[in-house]
Amino acid sequence: MIVALRSRPDLWRFLKFLVVGVANTAFGFAVYAVLLRLFGLPWQWALALSYVLGVLWNFATHGRLVFGTQGLSRLPAYVLAYVLLFFLNKWVLRALIAAGLSELWAQALLVFPMAMVAFVFVSLALTGRLPFAKGSS
Repeated sequence: MIVALRSRPDLWRFLKFLVVGVANTAFGFAVYAVLLRLFGLPWQWALALSYVLGVLWNFATHGRLVFGTQGLSRLPAYVLAYVLLFFLNKWVLRALIAAGLSELWAQALLVFPMAMVAFVFVSLALTGRLPFAKGSS
């Protein structure tokens, strides 16, 4: 199965993106928890700092482990991708909540769709091309 996936580079990359995403989420949550509980920061500051550190961590892990990019030249595009993802998530989340879903269930419903959108945005930011495009590897 892994051999078959590796024959489809973008699909293999998407699978690695999801696995690395789980690790990235754990890192971000751990940073948030440490800032909140050990350092006693208010949740707003803990969230902001964990988000900034998380984006930097994610840039390193996505770049190295998923997309094979090096250096910092693509960091501005990566940060822009995350800013766009944040606002897209916020917009769709607000619409789902307005439709009657709870804040928690609405965000839970968005996890996988937002991961797919994130893959497209991050692919573009780190490689300069859209995934699964004709002629791409």
